[in-house]
Amino acid sequence: MAKRILVPVDSSDQASVACEFAAEEHPDATIVLLHVINPAEAGYSAEASIPSFSEEWYEKQKATAENLLDELESEVTEAGVESVEHVIEVGRPTKVIVEYADDHDINQIIMGSHGRSGMSRILLGSVAEIVVRRASIPVTVVR
Repeated sequence: MAKRILVPVDSSDQASVACEFAAEEHPDATIVLLHVINPAEAGYSAEASIPSFSEEWYEKQKATAENLLDELESEVTEAGVESVEHVIEVGRPTKVIVEYADDHDINQIIMGSHGRSGMSRILLGSVAEIVVRRASIPVTVVR
């Protein structure tokens, strides 16, 4: 059975570093790039009360995610990985990442960390830290 590595990504430099690391360490694996669209980011502005706003916001987020995943897939394939999948899901990132790994025969999660510490980490939380705690498979956090 081929190894499947999940790399949750956003548009950060840390996500790009995680992709590079995954490609270097697991060139023979299938790299699954996962981007999670978080509906909480749509906010509660006056625009959000317009009926078409949420659909327009989602479509914009989806297009941005598709471009990001295409770009990262190119980077990973240039590094020698032959099998790359990309997935867009909607939900709370920590929950989606852990559930996706459990439901899709993922062997390992490799993800970037923003490296927050102190009060900012307490206030903002850490997606990587929560995934490490909740995942049933190994998680590698790259900085």
